[in-house]
Amino acid sequence: MHSQFNRHLPVKGTYNIRDLGGYTAGDSRTQWRRILRADGLHRLDAEGMDNLVAEGVTTVIDLRHEGELATQPNPFSANPAVAYHNVSLFDQLAPEPGESGDVLLELYKLALTTRQPAIAEVLTIIAEAPEGTVLFHCTAGKDRTGIVSALLLSLAGVEAGLIVEDYALTGQMIAPMVEEIIANAAERGADIESFRPLLASEPSTMHATIAHLEENYGTAVAYLERIGLPAAVIDRLRNRLLGEAS
Repeated sequence: MHSQFNRHLPVKGTYNIRDLGGYTAGDSRTQWRRILRADGLHRLDAEGMDNLVAEGVTTVIDLRHEGELATQPNPFSANPAVAYHNVSLFDQLAPEPGESGDVLLELYKLALTTRQPAIAEVLTIIAEAPEGTVLFHCTAGKDRTGIVSALLLSLAGVEAGLIVEDYALTGQMIAPMVEEIIANAAERGADIESFRPLLASEPSTMHATIAHLEENYGTAVAYLERIGLPAAVIDRLRNRLLGEAS
C-alpha cells in the first residue's frame, strides 16, 4: 500500500524535500503526499516546479524572512498553479547560547514561546488549504521547517522517537548544500566557525525540544490550543495527516 512513495522526493534544484507520510501514528499511519517539508526552492526551474505540481502540490508556504526572499526569491510566488503564502516564522529571532549549551535548542524554545502567532498562522493555512499536497519550507528545511513538522507529527500521534529521526534526516540530506550555505553566510560577514553549529540537526536537539514542549504545555494539542487554534482547525490538521483519501 502506497509502496510507490519514498520519504525523499528528488527534484532538481532541491536537496531536502521529504514526505511526512508513512509514519506510524498510534493505530494509524500518516498519509503520503498530504504534506511535504522542504529546503529552499529558489533553485527550481520551470521543470522542477512542474514536477512538484505533478506530485500534487497545490499550496506552498515559505517560512523565510524578507531578506531571504529578496536575495533568493521563490519562483512559486508567481506561479498560478499553486496558492503561495509567506509567513516569516523566525522573523528577527537570533540564536543565543543558553543554559543547555545547545544554541539551536534555545532558538527552538524561543520560537515556540515568542512566535506563536506565526506558528498558528502556518498551521491554519495547512489546515484550510485546498485539496492537494501542502509544501512548507525554509532555507535548509531544518529549523523553521523542523518545528512545524514536529508539531504536525506529534498532533498526528507519531511517537517522539520517529519525530526525532525525521528531524535528524536533514543532516544527511543537506550535506551537499552545506558549503553553499556557509559561502552565503561568509558573504554576509558571518563568523563561519560560530555559524557551523547552526547547520547541525542532532537528535538530542529535537529530543530536548519535544521534552520542553511536553514539560511546558503537556501535548501538541494543548500547545495548539494555547496559541489560539480552534478545535475545528486542529481537527482539520489531524485529518489532513491521517484521514483517508476521499
